[in-house]
Amino acid sequence: MIVLAIVPSVSVLAVTARAAAFGFTHGLFTTLGIVFADILFILVAVYGLALLAGMMGDQFRLVQYIGAAYLIWLGISLWRADAQARAADSVGLSSWSSSFLSGLLITLGDQKAILFYLGFFPAFIDLSTMTPLDTLIIVLIAILGVGGAKLVYAYLADRASALFRNSRALHGINILAACIMITVGAALLLKTWQWL
Repeated sequence: MIVLAIVPSVSVLAVTARAAAFGFTHGLFTTLGIVFADILFILVAVYGLALLAGMMGDQFRLVQYIGAAYLIWLGISLWRADAQARAADSVGLSSWSSSFLSGLLITLGDQKAILFYLGFFPAFIDLSTMTPLDTLIIVLIAILGVGGAKLVYAYLADRASALFRNSRALHGINILAACIMITVGAALLLKTWQWL
Protein backbone atom coordinates (compact mmCIF):
# COMPACT_ATOMS: atom_id res chain seq x y z
CA MET A 1 0.00 0.00 0.00
CA ILE A 2 2.84 2.38 0.81
CA VAL A 3 4.57 1.76 -2.51
CA LEU A 4 1.33 2.30 -4.42
CA ALA A 5 0.62 5.47 -2.41
CA ILE A 6 4.08 6.90 -3.13
CA VAL A 7 3.89 6.35 -6.90
CA PRO A 8 2.92 9.65 -8.57
CA SER A 9 -0.77 9.54 -9.40
CA VAL A 10 -3.90 11.65 -9.62
CA SER A 11 -4.25 11.64 -5.84
CA VAL A 12 -0.63 12.72 -5.34
CA LEU A 13 -1.20 15.60 -7.76
CA ALA A 14 -4.33 16.65 -5.89
CA VAL A 15 -2.59 16.59 -2.50
CA THR A 16 0.44 18.52 -3.72
CA ALA A 17 -1.65 21.06 -5.62
CA ARG A 18 -3.86 21.82 -2.60
CA ALA A 19 -0.90 21.95 -0.19
CA ALA A 20 1.18 24.15 -2.49
CA ALA A 21 -1.69 26.55 -3.12
CA PHE A 22 -3.26 26.75 0.34
CA GLY A 23 -0.85 25.16 2.81
CA PHE A 24 -0.28 21.88 4.61
CA THR A 25 -3.70 21.83 6.27
CA HIS A 26 -5.41 21.64 2.88
CA GLY A 27 -3.07 18.82 1.87
CA LEU A 28 -4.08 17.11 5.11
CA PHE A 29 -7.80 17.46 4.35
CA THR A 30 -7.28 16.20 0.79
CA THR A 31 -5.42 13.22 2.26
CA LEU A 32 -8.29 12.61 4.69
CA GLY A 33 -10.69 12.50 1.73
CA ILE A 34 -8.47 10.00 -0.07
CA VAL A 35 -8.11 7.80 3.01
CA PHE A 36 -11.85 7.96 3.72
CA ALA A 37 -12.60 6.73 0.19
CA ASP A 38 -10.00 3.97 0.61
CA ILE A 39 -11.71 2.87 3.84
CA LEU A 40 -15.05 2.78 2.02
CA PHE A 41 -13.52 0.56 -0.68
CA ILE A 42 -12.02 -1.74 1.98
CA LEU A 43 -15.38 -2.10 3.68
CA VAL A 44 -17.09 -2.74 0.36
CA ALA A 45 -14.53 -5.42 -0.53
CA VAL A 46 -14.43 -7.09 2.87
CA TYR A 47 -18.16 -7.30 3.42
CA GLY A 48 -19.02 -8.70 0.02
CA LEU A 49 -20.56 -5.61 -1.51
CA ALA A 50 -18.37 -5.87 -4.59
CA LEU A 51 -21.44 -7.17 -6.40
CA LEU A 52 -23.27 -3.97 -5.54
CA ALA A 53 -20.53 -1.86 -7.14
CA GLY A 54 -20.72 -4.10 -10.22
CA MET A 55 -24.51 -3.78 -10.36
CA MET A 56 -24.29 0.03 -10.19
CA GLY A 57 -22.61 -0.02 -13.62
CA ASP A 58 -23.34 3.22 -15.42
CA GLN A 59 -24.55 4.91 -12.25
CA PHE A 60 -21.03 4.66 -10.88
CA ARG A 61 -19.82 6.73 -13.82
CA LEU A 62 -21.93 9.55 -12.41
CA VAL A 63 -19.56 9.67 -9.41
CA GLN A 64 -16.64 9.94 -11.82
CA TYR A 65 -18.30 12.74 -13.79
CA ILE A 66 -19.11 14.65 -10.62
CA GLY A 67 -15.55 14.22 -9.37
CA ALA A 68 -14.07 15.40 -12.67
CA ALA A 69 -16.41 18.41 -12.90
CA TYR A 70 -15.65 19.34 -9.29
CA LEU A 71 -11.89 19.24 -9.90
CA ILE A 72 -12.21 21.40 -13.00
CA TRP A 73 -14.36 23.87 -11.05
CA LEU A 74 -11.76 23.93 -8.23
CA GLY A 75 -9.01 24.54 -10.79
CA ILE A 76 -10.87 27.44 -12.39
CA SER A 77 -11.61 28.92 -8.95
CA LEU A 78 -7.97 28.58 -7.98
CA TRP A 79 -6.85 30.22 -11.23
CA ARG A 80 -9.07 33.22 -10.49
CA ALA A 81 -8.15 33.38 -6.77
CA ASP A 82 -6.40 36.42 -5.38
CA ALA A 83 -2.74 35.69 -4.74
CA GLN A 84 -2.86 37.68 -1.49
CA ALA A 85 -5.14 35.07 0.12
CA ARG A 86 -2.23 32.63 0.59
CA ALA A 87 0.04 35.29 1.97
CA ALA A 88 -2.58 36.17 4.59
CA ASP A 89 -2.97 32.44 5.31
CA SER A 90 -6.68 32.91 5.90
CA VAL A 91 -8.66 30.31 4.06
CA GLY A 92 -12.01 29.35 5.57
CA LEU A 93 -13.49 26.08 6.65
CA SER A 94 -15.37 25.72 3.38
CA SER A 95 -12.02 25.41 1.64
CA TRP A 96 -11.09 22.59 4.01
CA SER A 97 -14.26 20.80 3.00
CA SER A 98 -13.46 21.39 -0.68
CA SER A 99 -10.02 19.88 -0.10
CA PHE A 100 -11.61 16.87 1.61
CA LEU A 101 -14.17 16.48 -1.20
CA SER A 102 -11.53 16.71 -3.90
CA GLY A 103 -9.57 13.85 -2.28
CA LEU A 104 -12.74 11.81 -1.73
CA LEU A 105 -14.11 12.25 -5.25
CA ILE A 106 -10.77 11.63 -6.93
CA THR A 107 -10.44 8.31 -5.13
CA LEU A 108 -14.06 7.25 -5.56
CA GLY A 109 -13.76 7.91 -9.29
CA ASP A 110 -10.36 6.24 -9.69
CA GLN A 111 -10.66 2.91 -11.53
CA LYS A 112 -7.24 1.85 -10.24
CA ALA A 113 -8.41 2.20 -6.64
CA ILE A 114 -11.57 0.26 -7.42
CA LEU A 115 -9.63 -2.54 -9.13
CA PHE A 116 -7.05 -2.60 -6.35
CA TYR A 117 -9.52 -2.96 -3.51
CA LEU A 118 -12.20 -5.01 -5.22
CA GLY A 119 -9.72 -7.17 -7.14
CA PHE A 120 -6.75 -7.41 -4.77
CA PHE A 121 -8.52 -8.40 -1.57
CA PRO A 122 -10.56 -11.29 -2.97
CA ALA A 123 -7.45 -12.64 -4.72
CA PHE A 124 -5.15 -12.62 -1.66
CA ILE A 125 -7.41 -12.59 1.39
CA ASP A 126 -10.05 -15.15 2.27
CA LEU A 127 -12.93 -12.74 2.83
CA SER A 128 -15.15 -15.50 4.26
CA THR A 129 -12.88 -15.81 7.31
CA MET A 130 -12.43 -12.08 7.96
CA THR A 131 -13.26 -10.89 11.45
CA PRO A 132 -14.01 -7.31 12.51
CA LEU A 133 -10.52 -7.21 14.06
CA ASP A 134 -8.97 -8.25 10.71
CA THR A 135 -10.94 -5.49 9.00
CA LEU A 136 -9.77 -2.94 11.58
CA ILE A 137 -6.15 -3.99 11.03
CA ILE A 138 -6.51 -3.57 7.25
CA VAL A 139 -8.12 -0.14 7.74
CA LEU A 140 -5.28 0.94 10.07
CA ILE A 141 -2.70 -0.24 7.53
CA ALA A 142 -4.46 1.82 4.84
CA ILE A 143 -4.60 4.89 7.10
CA LEU A 144 -0.91 4.65 7.95
CA GLY A 145 0.33 3.56 4.52
CA VAL A 146 -1.77 5.71 2.21
CA GLY A 147 -2.28 8.60 4.63
CA GLY A 148 1.37 8.72 5.66
CA ALA A 149 2.66 8.75 2.08
CA LYS A 150 0.23 11.49 1.01
CA LEU A 151 1.07 13.61 4.07
CA VAL A 152 4.75 13.51 3.13
CA TYR A 153 3.79 14.90 -0.28
CA ALA A 154 1.62 17.57 1.37
CA TYR A 155 4.45 18.60 3.69
CA LEU A 156 6.99 18.81 0.85
CA ALA A 157 4.59 20.83 -1.32
CA ASP A 158 3.85 23.20 1.54
CA ARG A 159 7.57 23.70 2.29
CA ALA A 160 8.29 24.34 -1.38
CA SER A 161 5.52 26.92 -1.62
CA ALA A 162 6.78 28.66 1.55
CA LEU A 163 9.82 29.72 -0.46
CA PHE A 164 7.60 32.03 -2.48
CA ARG A 165 6.13 34.87 -0.44
CA ASN A 166 5.50 37.59 -3.01
CA SER A 167 2.15 37.94 -4.74
CA ARG A 168 3.59 37.39 -8.23
CA ALA A 169 5.12 34.05 -7.23
CA LEU A 170 1.92 33.12 -5.40
CA HIS A 171 -0.14 33.88 -8.48
CA GLY A 172 2.16 31.58 -10.48
CA ILE A 173 1.71 28.81 -7.89
CA ASN A 174 -2.07 29.29 -8.06
CA ILE A 175 -2.01 28.99 -11.85
CA LEU A 176 0.21 25.89 -11.70
CA ALA A 177 -2.05 24.26 -9.10
CA ALA A 178 -5.12 25.25 -11.14
CA CYS A 179 -3.64 23.69 -14.28
CA ILE A 180 -2.94 20.48 -12.36
CA MET A 181 -6.51 20.34 -10.99
CA ILE A 182 -8.06 21.06 -14.40
CA THR A 183 -5.79 18.48 -16.08
CA VAL A 184 -6.68 15.85 -13.48
CA GLY A 185 -10.39 16.61 -13.94
CA ALA A 186 -10.09 16.39 -17.72
CA ALA A 187 -8.13 13.12 -17.43
CA LEU A 188 -10.89 11.65 -15.25
CA LEU A 189 -13.48 12.69 -17.83
CA LEU A 190 -11.48 11.08 -20.64
CA LYS A 191 -11.00 7.87 -18.65
CA THR A 192 -14.72 7.71 -17.95
CA TRP A 193 -15.61 8.25 -21.61
CA GLN A 194 -13.19 5.51 -22.66
CA TRP A 195 -15.10 3.03 -20.47
CA LEU A 196 -18.35 3.72 -22.34
